[in-house]
Amino acid sequence: MKLSHFGFNLPDELLAEYPAENRDEARLMVLDRKNQTIEHKMFKDIVDYFDEDDVLILNNTKVFPARLYGNKEKTGARIEVFLLRELNEEQRLWDVLVDPARKIRIGNKLYFGDDDTLVAEVIDNTTSRGRTLRFLYDGSYTEFRKKLNDLGETPLPKYIKREVEPEDEERYQTIYAKSEGAVAAPTAGLHFSKHVLKRLEIKGVNFAEVTLHVGLGTFNPVEVEDLSKHKMDSEELTIDEKAVETVNKGIREKKRVCAVGTTVMRAIESSVSSNGELNQIDGWTNKFIFPPYDFSIANCMITNFHTPKSTLLMMVSAFAGHDFIKRAYDEAVKEKYKFYSYGDAMLIL
Repeated sequence: MKLSHFGFNLPDELLAEYPAENRDEARLMVLDRKNQTIEHKMFKDIVDYFDEDDVLILNNTKVFPARLYGNKEKTGARIEVFLLRELNEEQRLWDVLVDPARKIRIGNKLYFGDDDTLVAEVIDNTTSRGRTLRFLYDGSYTEFRKKLNDLGETPLPKYIKREVEPEDEERYQTIYAKSEGAVAAPTAGLHFSKHVLKRLEIKGVNFAEVTLHVGLGTFNPVEVEDLSKHKMDSEELTIDEKAVETVNKGIREKKRVCAVGTTVMRAIESSVSSNGELNQIDGWTNKFIFPPYDFSIANCMITNFHTPKSTLLMMVSAFAGHDFIKRAYDEAVKEKYKFYSYGDAMLIL
């Protein structure tokens, strides 16, 4: 399939600026692939679709406050610094994006905070907007990381035009987040409340946790018509023995095995054994899933509504079928479902 197959008209007002008032009260569109039917529910109704020994696979990555604002030495120009990944703990080297980039050259220093106790020096240009920074800070590494967290803000996606608000710190994080390292939330998981998880647990549903640290590459636009030529950024991935056992038991017993989000789907499809089961992994993945694709692990998926021509829409189309997703998205626009990170949810059976 080609890039142009994934375009559709998405009105700006359907891009969600805020989450639903309560996590589990987002809307839920339920797609049944076998019967080609579409139902309209609330997210908390998701409990009705799972039974004892079914498996939900969650991404337990935790978003860190990756967006900082500093001032350039001498000119005092305000510069946005987006932390992508730590390169060297001892030397305090970080891969970052800067904006506006044209003003930031090797050797420049940036000052952060009212007291300027945190300083960063630009030591390399990596891409047009990418830089390598060495942070200069007198305290211990623990104190340094606390300083970064205190100065940083929740990295809401750029499509959200409003200022970050205090509630975003909690709402742009799943309630089961524990392994810090993501610069974007695994947004399908944002809909789960403690109440919904407890009801699923009471029904005997099993949970498996994987860790995929979501990077900004998730949002990179596809700029080639031939999808086979698009390259995904690598993201750090861990699947441990406990998760493998839970998922493979569900596969063998022919239970519903549900990937909560595109990040989970990419994680589990990156580590498949020769007999179609899940393997342990501690590494990186740059897997790009687009139609046609044969899925090995999950037979069910929870996801948000994605933007036109995005890699996320391509993966969902591969899972549900391109024509079926096109019909579902047409209906979602007509019924005014909310799209993207803080938007509504879809369950694909």
